[in-house]
Amino acid sequence: MRLPSGTEISACCLLFDMDGTLVDSTRAVERVWGRWAERHGIPFADFSHTMHGRRAIDTMRAIIPPHLDADDEVQSIDSDELVETEGIVPIPGAVGLLAALPRGSWALVTSAQLPLVRVRMAAAGLPLPDVVVSADDIREGKPNPACYRLAMQRMGCRAEDAVVFEDAAAGLAAGHAAGCRTIALATTQTAKYLDGESWLPDFSSLVVDCVDPDGRLHLRVC
Repeated sequence: MRLPSGTEISACCLLFDMDGTLVDSTRAVERVWGRWAERHGIPFADFSHTMHGRRAIDTMRAIIPPHLDADDEVQSIDSDELVETEGIVPIPGAVGLLAALPRGSWALVTSAQLPLVRVRMAAAGLPLPDVVVSADDIREGKPNPACYRLAMQRMGCRAEDAVVFEDAAAGLAAGHAAGCRTIALATTQTAKYLDGESWLPDFSSLVVDCVDPDGRLHLRVC
């Protein structure tokens, strides 16, 4: 269900995915993976819909031909993605929302590796928070909830006091499994694929109403 105007969201910490949630990197990702698929004779359309929200190594292991090495191919993908920044922009409303949040009240929880996190957040003109959980920090990627549990541990925040923002099925599953209130962004998936999720089209309608003296955040959908 799309969250209606007037919906209130209260939390001690906000946990954001990056690609598709704060950053629109779709065109850059599709160019890099599309070139790789073309080089190896693999139809990009066969796996493009399963990539969102997953670590590159998890995607690669699912599609790689047996004569190639997954780690080597991911290293090639990673190198290309670090320089493929054209068209990377913030998700609508993300700049204003992050600017309104107090320092230390939000974290980034992403399936990307840390060097790529820095590149894409900078390309989108977005700041890095104090807490970043990346693919470098975990053994199992989303939908495993370990990434969100680690972020809450680092922030000293309980699941009942955290809100997760995600766009992809794997990330949404991870947020739910971590025990957090989880809100979907209809960016990489259309509303019809978000059945059963609370969702917003982007952050344009989400405002910070106030922050309590103890740091608790109060947000509202306009």
